[in-house]
Amino acid sequence: MGLVVEDWGQLAYEEAYARQLKTVKARLADTIPDTLIFTEHPPVYTLGRRKDAQKNLLLEKDALEAKGIQLVQTNRGGDITYHGPGQIVGYPIIHLKARKDLHAYLRDLEQVIINTLGCLGLAAARRPEKTGIWLENRKIAAIGVAVKQWVSYHGFALNAVNDLSPFGDIIPCGIDPEEGTVTSIAQELGRTDLDLEELKAIIKAEFQRIFYAEN
Repeated sequence: MGLVVEDWGQLAYEEAYARQLKTVKARLADTIPDTLIFTEHPPVYTLGRRKDAQKNLLLEKDALEAKGIQLVQTNRGGDITYHGPGQIVGYPIIHLKARKDLHAYLRDLEQVIINTLGCLGLAAARRPEKTGIWLENRKIAAIGVAVKQWVSYHGFALNAVNDLSPFGDIIPCGIDPEEGTVTSIAQELGRTDLDLEELKAIIKAEFQRIFYAEN
C-alpha cells in the first residue's frame, strides 16, 4: 500500500499520543498503509522509559506551571526531552513485520534525519553511546520509539526554528552538559526564515528513499 503522509499541525502531546494509538490499531488491522505523521506540540517535557528520567528535570512543579510547560510520562524509549512550536516532530506508524529488527529500524530512522540535514549543508552524524543526531557535540534531533506487535510509533523530534531555552531547564536525554549541548537548524545556519513545509518535504523524500527504495 506504500506510504501516506499526514500533517496534524500543532497538537497537544497527549491528544497526539491518543491519535497515534488509533493509527497503530488501524495499521495492525491493515486498514491503512504505513503512515508518516508530522506535528508540532505546545511546550511540553516528555519522559521516556529510562530509569530515573525525571531526575534530569531541573524545575519544580510550580516553576513548570509558571513557564506554561507540561510534563508528560510516555512509553517511548529514552530519557527526558522537550517539544515546542517550531520543532518538527515525526511519528512513523509503519509495519516492521518484514524485518522484525528494531535496531535496524532505528538506524534507518537516524539516517533519514542525517540525510535531511545533509541536504541543507549540515554534516550530521551519530555519536557512539549517545542517542539522537549530532553536529559534533551539538544535538539537533532526538529519537525515541516504541513498537506494538511490530508496528512502530513515537519517532523523532528535529529542532528547526524552535526556542532552545527550555532545554536549559533539563538535562536533555541525560547528556552531561560538558559532553554536549542542543542546537537547531536555524541556529546552525544563522537563519530564522526556514520554511518548515520544505523541510518536511525533504524528510518525506528521504524517508521514502530509505524505507521504500525497493518497492
